[in-house]
Amino acid sequence: MESRNARIGLILFAVYLALYGGFVYLSAFQAEAMESTPLAGLNLAVLYGFGLIIAALVLALVYGWLCRETGSEGSSQEGDQ
Repeated sequence: MESRNARIGLILFAVYLALYGGFVYLSAFQAEAMESTPLAGLNLAVLYGFGLIIAALVLALVYGWLCRETGSEGSSQEGDQ
């Protein structure tokens, strides 16, 4: 179970790393793109930053959901204690 959870964590970390890498790439090499204002007068850098925060929260919820114990496994472990 622990190795499965670790594997899931590494996969979700790789997803977030790709998202963050895109942010860093755009900031470093496409600065003019980050200055564009696609929505409500906010520039892309601000929108992408908020997107990263929301993505981190969503990935944390996905990790918690994927790594939860099922009811039958949890009840048998509690009974053994």
